[in-house]
Amino acid sequence: MKKPELLVTPTSVQDIEPLVDAGADAFIIGEQRYGLRLSGEFSRKDVKSAIEIAHQRNRKVYVAMNAIFHNDKVQELTDYIKFLDEACADAIVFGDPAVLMTVREVAPNMKLHWSTETTATNWYTCNYWGRKGAARAVLARELSMDAMIEMKENAEVEIEVGVHGMSCMFQSKRSLLGNYFEYQGKVMEVENRRHKQNMFLHDKERSNKYPIFEDENGTHIMSPNDVCIIDELQEMIEAGIDSFKIEGILKSPQYIVEVTKLYRKAIDLCLEDAEKYDEIKDQLLEEAEALQPTNRPLDTGFFFKETVY
Repeated sequence: MKKPELLVTPTSVQDIEPLVDAGADAFIIGEQRYGLRLSGEFSRKDVKSAIEIAHQRNRKVYVAMNAIFHNDKVQELTDYIKFLDEACADAIVFGDPAVLMTVREVAPNMKLHWSTETTATNWYTCNYWGRKGAARAVLARELSMDAMIEMKENAEVEIEVGVHGMSCMFQSKRSLLGNYFEYQGKVMEVENRRHKQNMFLHDKERSNKYPIFEDENGTHIMSPNDVCIIDELQEMIEAGIDSFKIEGILKSPQYIVEVTKLYRKAIDLCLEDAEKYDEIKDQLLEEAEALQPTNRPLDTGFFFKETVY
């Protein structure tokens, strides 16, 4: 069986070395001007440093340019993509065709990963973007495991799956979304709206708190739970899924390191001794649960249930 890539999202350049030691194979970094919901802000200097450190350890760095761009930013894409090409980034993560078209013009050898968060729901769409130039598709978080495996069986591109962390439930280019709910008198209200790093949309009826993440691209409402399928990796590994992503948004560097260690152990065991993995996978899940804040329970997302729209 092929070993899947373990992809993580560092919060700073200082995270790269510890995450390599923890078992990470690749990293997604970037700056919020071009990338959505990043775990940390990486300036151009930081991007170059991260790539240099990762390449010294034979690891890869992908740079996020998966924002949806309006006219005012389109003219900036050429310069930034040229910079990434010169910095030897291993791939650009994109969602907007403007990025793909610009890459074709100024960096035709740059590898592209198609990531739209929501629309990679069938293999025809993945292959469409593959034939346009993408080497990888990042699957939507609302898919079941069976659907993901079926897509891998029919895809002409690499397939990336999110296996741990929070998911985005809603995005708006506007800020202060909570004002709308309060004005409408809904059951939800915004807590700690003045503190950008600690804001929640509180649904009292369901006792859920949805983290609100704001960046230059607007307001993002995140899931109340964290996905974790550390005990359910075997079927996807056997199917040949190419990359497993650990989402580190709104998490501490130490948390990301410890979770990376657990998934490294799980992946390696699953490949080397499937019976041993089966014996200790419940223990791995318990260790992952022990890392969780009390208000962030783990669940399996949509991996084993039907999406309700």
